[in-house]
Amino acid sequence: MKTLNLVSLKHFVEVKDLTQEEIIALIKRAEFFKKGGSCQKLTQPVYISNLFFEDSSRTHTSFEMAERKLGLTVIPFDAKHSSVNKGETLYDTSLIMDAVGVDIEVIRHSQNEYYQDLIHPKGNLNVGIINAGDGSGQHPSQCMLDMMTIYEKFGSFQDLKVAIIGDITNSRVAKSNMELLNKLGAQVYFAGPEYWYDKKFDKYGKYSQIDEILPQVDVVMLLRVQHERHQGDAHEEKFSANQYHEKYGIGEKRYKKLKKGAIIMHPGPINHDVELSNKLVEAPKSMFYKQMQNGVFMRMAMIEAVIRGRKLGGIR
Repeated sequence: MKTLNLVSLKHFVEVKDLTQEEIIALIKRAEFFKKGGSCQKLTQPVYISNLFFEDSSRTHTSFEMAERKLGLTVIPFDAKHSSVNKGETLYDTSLIMDAVGVDIEVIRHSQNEYYQDLIHPKGNLNVGIINAGDGSGQHPSQCMLDMMTIYEKFGSFQDLKVAIIGDITNSRVAKSNMELLNKLGAQVYFAGPEYWYDKKFDKYGKYSQIDEILPQVDVVMLLRVQHERHQGDAHEEKFSANQYHEKYGIGEKRYKKLKKGAIIMHPGPINHDVELSNKLVEAPKSMFYKQMQNGVFMRMAMIEAVIRGRKLGGIR
């Protein structure tokens, strides 16, 4: 099988630098893996480690499954029992990983743009970085699997109407997705609490009322209410799950207003009966399960791009 249009990257930390051609090539490659295709055979071992400093189930497990499907050697790392608890910096942790032979690090960290010191090192560090989420900054792998899920359904992004609804200011998923959706030609709308929306997002889409846009949109992207990032937020103290669901959530009444062929997406974990009714998590229009499935194959494509870009495993 031909291996044309394969993407090569030194790191995968943000989506903004990807071209339209690279985005589609990564989606096509992920679809290839989903259909049973395999990566070019490695002639040398590739060592990868998952450094998760924030809790995760989907992303962490998905990356590890992708790594094993690619035939990589996964080096375990447990942040809760590492020297980070003794004051070791992320740079020093990465320097150790590099020194012992780790080729690629998949990192999730609470600090926005933690990767800047790692991809522009002042010293000897030479390890590939894949961003699995940085604070409230970016979430490139979730973004790319979302793009794959949309592409599978619609075959194009041009003029698709996409609503991103919820805790937008604190969502790294929202920031990554609005960036790529604009680049790919979709029309973006925002909805949700005004106090969790920032005017700086106006350049990507239009803030609207949820019930006005629901019958028009092709894709509804719901966002988790991120209580852990609301410290000191006066609105958090007054938060009511029932009120939020009534004002901004998708229940059966709003579900019925969606146009034929529209889909609902959520990056997870879902706050049941808050962003989405518990009864609708696996409804026909819900892509939640498919997003998780696609995550493995998209992360395979992302990891392979870094393997190729760094000329690892004998792949050129």
